Amino acid sequence: MRQEFIRTLKEQIKEGAVMEQEPMSRHTSFQVGGPAAFFVEPGNRRELKAAIELAGEQEVPCFVTGNGTNLLVSDEGYDGLIIHIGKLLSGISVSDNLVEAEAGASLAKIARAAHEHGLSGMEFAAGIPGSLGGAVAMNAGAYGGEMKDILIDVDVLTPEGEFLRVPAGQMDLSYRHSCVFERDYIVLGARMSLTPGDPRQILDRMNELAARRREKQPLEYPSAGSTFKRPEGYFAGKLIQDAGLKGYTVGGAQVSEKHSGFVINKGGAEAEEIRFLIRQVQKKVGRQFGVMLETEVRFLGF
Repeated sequence: MRQEFIRTLKEQIKEGAVMEQEPMSRHTSFQVGGPAAFFVEPGNRRELKAAIELAGEQEVPCFVTGNGTNLLVSDEGYDGLIIHIGKLLSGISVSDNLVEAEAGASLAKIARAAHEHGLSGMEFAAGIPGSLGGAVAMNAGAYGGEMKDILIDVDVLTPEGEFLRVPAGQMDLSYRHSCVFERDYIVLGARMSLTPGDPRQILDRMNELAARRREKQPLEYPSAGSTFKRPEGYFAGKLIQDAGLKGYTVGGAQVSEKHSGFVINKGGAEAEEIRFLIRQVQKKVGRQFGVMLETEVRFLGF
């Protein structure tokens, strides 16, 4: 049956790419994770839909990912189909104050395109390492800005196989949340409304935020960015530091000594070590302060 699946998949994916036993360490910012049994990069929306429908018909587990910047895959990998929305679905266009981009476009590239056209509003996203699809799904934000501030609408593929354009007001956007996962949507692209501005001032702001990131965040190590969501009334990093966990290490995984809100791959970490460390941080903070830290990281294959 699996041979039939991969044969049919390759017949349907002509503009994209199909691989078997693809190491997920190549596709996650933690740089860990075992192989995906099947891995496909669709070349267009039709191929994306075809891959999902085929997986459903043949009862092959399926998971859609972008840049893998909020994803931890187990050391055993994923015994199913990974659909990677990446460079083949990453177009960006700008018209007047409107920026339209496909889900695989990186936030950094969208922010640069906005700057080049003298549009302000994407500066906050210039240093976020993820792609647009994940940013919409998680309502990504930084330095006072969030995706919900600029979104007009979102193109999605529904579980019923329908291509739909959903107004931002119907996306249930709040802190690190949207309706994407609840409704089993797959983000295909989005339109954003920005504001005309001075390109020099826009670039200055982007450079300022980049400098702040380099100063405060452990960008020299593989990580998934901020590991935990901000608990209401608290800061995750401070709670972790106050719990005495700064520098806490499990194998090659560590609570960053530079910023306690980051769990990093210090070198040679295994996915299970990262996962165990995250769980220990949650337990210790919960016991000491009565606060349950919720992860921004998603777990796959555990």
